[in-house]
Amino acid sequence: MFTGLIQRIGTVKRVSRGAGLVLEIAADTPWAKPLEEGESVAVNGVCLTVVKCDGSRFTADVLRETESRTGLAELVPGAKVNLERALRAGDAMGGHIVQGHVDCRGAIAAKTPKGRDFQLKVRCGRVLASQSVLKGSIAIDGVSLTISGLGDDWLAVDLIPTTAKDTTLGSKKVGDMVNLEGDIVGKYVAKAAKPSGLTEEALQNAGFI
Repeated sequence: MFTGLIQRIGTVKRVSRGAGLVLEIAADTPWAKPLEEGESVAVNGVCLTVVKCDGSRFTADVLRETESRTGLAELVPGAKVNLERALRAGDAMGGHIVQGHVDCRGAIAAKTPKGRDFQLKVRCGRVLASQSVLKGSIAIDGVSLTISGLGDDWLAVDLIPTTAKDTTLGSKKVGDMVNLEGDIVGKYVAKAAKPSGLTEEALQNAGFI
């Protein structure tokens, strides 16, 4: 589990596409505690397992399913990515609950200055939009953000200068694709609200009444 508070920017050092996609990534600044093999790291919001590591550099395998749902397959050497290590017991919970399981990809539809800040409008599809609420949470490329605008198939978030500087979102342009993960609470609420199909007629036909 993650919080969506990015801890490091990383640089893709190597991309291997043999039997499966393998990424080698190095944090741009050293971790306070070295990475360990087997731990989880969110890369642009995608939970990956550290297969090998050497200081701040690590290698991770990417599942075919993960390739199809995220933008990791489009990464090239030199690309910048957001990094967050998994939450540990006793750590501060500063963002929101982020699983590292991307729901879908979205496209930056607009980038609008708002004084010192700016707003990103993201096309996200109707399913994710229906599970989201104004002032609720969304993870965009792993960054925990508050939804400031919402439509049938889009959502908007505002970024302060610190978020723009300390994550890759500050360099995003209109048309760029991003990984989106909706708030897990919203997903459960949406699931519970779906009609079950259990009607009085169905109960009668089954002999219960």
